Amino acid sequence: MEQQRGLLHLYCGDGKGKTTTSVGLMVRAAGSGKKVLFYQFMKNNESSERNILEGIPNITCKKGADTAKFSFQMTKDEQIEEKRRNEEQLKLLFEEAKDYDVLCMDETLYTIQAGLLSEELVLEQLKNRPKHLEVILTGRDPSDKMIELADYVSEVKKVKHPFEQGIPARLGIEY
Repeated sequence: MEQQRGLLHLYCGDGKGKTTTSVGLMVRAAGSGKKVLFYQFMKNNESSERNILEGIPNITCKKGADTAKFSFQMTKDEQIEEKRRNEEQLKLLFEEAKDYDVLCMDETLYTIQAGLLSEELVLEQLKNRPKHLEVILTGRDPSDKMIELADYVSEVKKVKHPFEQGIPARLGIEY
């Protein structure tokens, strides 16, 4: 039987739930026997979902940077280094993903928007990926080019959020 073509998913928007949605899809894929590779840009390996994902057969969580700053907290030199590191990591992820069925890269769209990852490099890697590879990207505000390339685009819209009431992010809920 011929292998199915892998599709591109974008989970975007200003609402809570983009990473949570991608985690659900990864669990579903792993439950069906698919091999999943997961990486988080701009996060420090401490998001609670990793504690469970790392124990699920068929899911491999790649470790990212130990410390992650918001882009606005970085010096210009730190931004240059972070972009270099992210672009090198992106190439390594796509190389490794040849042996997987699903590649999920959390916060890719935010990382592009922050100027810490070349969108042209991401688009090139997506266009040249193995035909079978399903790819999931999350973040805010994908470009028109990214939307055009994608097969699924789902927007998570914030209507109301506890942060507006002064309630900070909570362990196990927001991270």
